[in-house]
Parts: sequence; structure tokens; C-alpha cells
Amino acid sequence: MPSFTLRELCTKVNGELVGNGDTIITGAAKIDSAGAGEITFLANPRYKQFLQQTRASAVILDKQTDPGIEIAQIRVDDVYFRFLQIFLLFNPRKEILEPGIHPSAVIHPSATVGKEVALGAHTFIGRKVKIGDHTKIFPGCVLLDEVIIGEHCILYPLVSIREECQIGNRVIIHNGAVIGSDGFGFAPFEGRFHKIPQIGKVIIEDDVEIGANCTIDRATMGETIIRNGSKLDNLIHIAHNVEVGESTVMAAQVGISGSTKIGHHVMLGGQVGTVGHITIGNYAQVGAQSGVSKSIPDKEVYFGTPARPIMRTKRIEAVLNQLPELLKRVIHLEKELEKYQQKNMTPDE
Repeated sequence: MPSFTLRELCTKVNGELVGNGDTIITGAAKIDSAGAGEITFLANPRYKQFLQQTRASAVILDKQTDPGIEIAQIRVDDVYFRFLQIFLLFNPRKEILEPGIHPSAVIHPSATVGKEVALGAHTFIGRKVKIGDHTKIFPGCVLLDEVIIGEHCILYPLVSIREECQIGNRVIIHNGAVIGSDGFGFAPFEGRFHKIPQIGKVIIEDDVEIGANCTIDRATMGETIIRNGSKLDNLIHIAHNVEVGESTVMAAQVGISGSTKIGHHVMLGGQVGTVGHITIGNYAQVGAQSGVSKSIPDKEVYFGTPARPIMRTKRIEAVLNQLPELLKRVIHLEKELEKYQQKNMTPDE
């Protein structure tokens, strides 16, 4: 196991050292499980209470936070990212699939396989497929005709990529994901639904990560696009002709309906669903389990079903929480009104 002095780690993350720089650090761990010789981090003030009990030898935190205890510190501006840098020093990425082609792999003669590529057992590589250098394709993956895969990609077991789809460089696709299945398009006629051929494709740009069992449908015509640097959690569905902007993140079980355009740096919480043909603006945020039925402007935060600006939703929720008491008051007022009317009723009435 590697070890560093706290001073050495501080230099690597461009931080400010507080305490004994000669402290030896042998690992990095969470605040509630770190032990002697390990460094931890405090990125969220809600976890500050755990610092009182931590056995860590040092902590990474921002420049404004007072830890409240005597402990060696590295103070930085971007706590979470700087801890990631240190974490990787102690836990370098392991080579889990060595370059080479397994004897059971099926590769069409017209396919092009780059340098230092790994093809696991029972992979299928179709006609005119192109695979870039240093890409790893795990057992059971299927790449149909004319698929293009960039360099330094990782396709984990049982990923399927349909014909003519394009994957950029440094893309990670987790187990069971399906890229380029047919979009959900049917034309109703005389009481039946007739399939519309889905002749478009999917383009996934560089540095995208796609979680396990995601499904991204090919376009009816044209392209379904996931732009550079976007990250999709597990079990997400992206319908035909959707465009997802750069550096957008989606939590698990999000569903995006057809022809929706999502801007860059958007954040969608778990189980968000959208109707089709709308736009979600740049830097917008949508809270978990929201149902988005209308377009959302840039930089807005929406929540609820139907999704509304979050402060409006909170006001509505505050009123809804009082409905039982309000109902009692209404019933009481109705009875009082009835008594008043009976008391003041004239004989002729």
C-alpha cells in the first residue's frame, strides 16, 4: 500500500495545510469509518457531527469550515473533487480485462479492431464495426453492423449496441445497457397500430457514462444524441430523437419521452418523467419523482407532479398539509351558517 505525508498530499491537491505536515497517511475513507493513518473529508455540513467521533488522522474540508476538534487538515475549494484525487492515489484503477481477443469471440472479417483492444468471451462484432485503441469489451457484448466505438472505452458484460450507432472516446457503458433499440413509434390506422421503421441512430459523445440496464432508443429519423460528459445512472430510458446536452446528470429511473431536448449542465433527480417534444433549459434542476409536462426555462428549479417552480410547489404542499384542518373548519362554518339561516328565517320563508 502506498503512503504519503500529509504535506505531500496537500501539495498534490493545491491545498492549505493546517497541523503536522509529517503525519503519515496510508489510506482514504469515509468520515464514519476512517481509522488511524487515514484521511477523510467533510463536504456537507450535515456530516460535521461525525468529526467529533472520527478516528481519522486528517480531514479535507473547505476553507470556511471550522472542524470543531483538533485534527490535521487540508483546506481546499473543491472538497469532493480533491478527496477523489487523493482517494485514487491509494486506490488506482485496476486492469480488469487484459488486452487480447478471446477465442470464442465472433468478429466479422470486415470489422476493424484497434491496438491493445480487449474482447471478452462470446463477444459478437458485426460487419464494418470499428473499435478504437485500448477499448475493453467484456464477455457477452454485441456490436451489430457498422457500429463505431472510440478509444479507451469500457463496455461491461452484456451491453448491446445496435447497427450504425456511434460511441465516442472514453465512454463507459455498464452491464446490460441497450443502445439503439427501436424507438416507440406506431401509426394508428383502422383500429390497429402499424410500426414506423426506426431508421435513425444513436450518437454518444466523449466522456459519457451510462449505467446498468439503461435503454437509449435510436431516432425515427436523424439522431438520438447524448452530448459530451453526461452521466446516466442505472435504469434510465431515453426515447427516440432526444438530445441530452453536455455535462448533464440523471439519477436512476428517469424516463425522457421522444423528441425532448435537454440542455447542458441539467440535473434530473430519480424517477423524473417528461412528456415528449419539450425543452428543459440549461442548468435547470428537476427534483425526484417530478412529472414534467411543460418546458422549463434555463436555471430554474422545478419539483412535483405536475412539475412547477419549487417555491410554488412548496407553498402548495404547505396548504395541502392543512387540508384536514381546513375541511373541519369548512364543515363547522357550514353548520354555523345553517343555524344562522334557520334562526333568521321569517315565517313566510
